[in-house]
Amino acid sequence: NLILFQAGLLALLAVAENVGEFEKIIQLSQRFPGFIFPCLGVHPIQGTAPEPQRGAVLQDLDAALPLIEKYKDHLVAIGEVGLDFTPRFVSGDADKDSQRQVLIRQAEIAKQLDLPLNVHSRSAGRPTIHLLKEQGVEKALLHAFDGKPSVAMDGVKAGYFFSIPPSIVRSEQKQKLVKQLPLESMCLETDSPALGPEKQVRNEPKNISVCAEYISKIKGVPLETVMEVTTQNALRLFPRLKTLLRA
Repeated sequence: NLILFQAGLLALLAVAENVGEFEKIIQLSQRFPGFIFPCLGVHPIQGTAPEPQRGAVLQDLDAALPLIEKYKDHLVAIGEVGLDFTPRFVSGDADKDSQRQVLIRQAEIAKQLDLPLNVHSRSAGRPTIHLLKEQGVEKALLHAFDGKPSVAMDGVKAGYFFSIPPSIVRSEQKQKLVKQLPLESMCLETDSPALGPEKQVRNEPKNISVCAEYISKIKGVPLETVMEVTTQNALRLFPRLKTLLRA
C-alpha cells in the first residue's frame, strides 16, 4: 500500500467483470476500508477458462443481481458493464442484442440505486453511447474508449466521462482522444493488470502517474492541474467516494 500512497492514490476502485469476482472484491474493500471501493456488474464478455469466452446473456444476471442487491450500500458504481462487438465474440445481430439487453437491465439498476455506470465499449463506441443516451443514463465512465474522438465528443455532450489508461504511451488512438477531450471530462485509470505502458507486461495501480504525466504533456498543462482536475472529476462522477473516503 505504501507504493500506492507514494504514487498519489487517494482511492482505488476495484471493478468486477463476472459474478465469480463479486465476493473477492467486497472482501478487498472490507480489508482496506476507505481506500479500496467496490463496483459490481456483469461485463459484456463472459466465460472464464477453461470455458470459451462469449457475449453476455440475460441469464448471466441471475446470480449477479441478488449480490448487487445485498451489497448495494457499499457500491460506488455498477460495472464493468457495456458492449463488446469484437468479431471473435459476436457472430451476429442476436449476440449484439443479448449484450444490449444485459446493459439495459444494469442501467436500470444503476438508476434505481442512483449509481454511475463503469462502461466497456470495445469495438462498440457509437452504439454504446447511443444506448446510454437512449436509456437516460446521466452518469457514466467510458473506460479505455477505443472509438473515434468525434464519437467520444457525443458522450462528452451527454455529460459522460472518459478514463485514460497507461497504454496511452503506446496508443496513437488514445493520444488523439486526449487531444480532443476536455480535461474536465477525463479521469485516470490503470485497468490493471491490462493496458500497461509496456505491452504484455503486467500493469499495476501505481502506473496511474504515467497517465497523468502523458496527459499533461499532450494538453500542455502542469501535472498538478491534471491530477487536481481528474480527481475532482472522479469525485463528481462517484459522489459516494466523497463520503466514504478517509477524513
